[in-house]
Amino acid sequence: MKISVKVDYACRVLAEMARLHGTGELARIDHLAKIEAVPANFLAQILGELRNGGLIVSRRGIQGGYALARPPEQISLYDIVKIIDGEFLELSGNHEGRTGRRMKQIWQDVRATVDAKAQSYTLDMFTAKGAGEMYYI
Repeated sequence: MKISVKVDYACRVLAEMARLHGTGELARIDHLAKIEAVPANFLAQILGELRNGGLIVSRRGIQGGYALARPPEQISLYDIVKIIDGEFLELSGNHEGRTGRRMKQIWQDVRATVDAKAQSYTLDMFTAKGAGEMYYI
């Protein structure tokens, strides 16, 4: 399982939109691209997918921009990945052989666990509480 750059970028720009949520301010592509270090052309494609997936709304024109379609606590990591990349863990479909059916059950269990964990993380959890907040491992 590998998280794509596209999903990473989508999460980061959505986190910035979550920071703006409720302020009435719309996020503009140039701001999102700069603040989250995402190439603007790639960002336009990502925003289109997020809009088509129902996570964000857009308004055209000089006063236009992007905003979350629903509150940050109602958008999960699972929702984002599903729209951008599909399933977290796609099964091969080849379940033949002596152990094939058992391996299918195991992979389905792993996928269910990953999906449940991804559903537990919501967009409001992505945002740092302060501009200079540091995380230590």
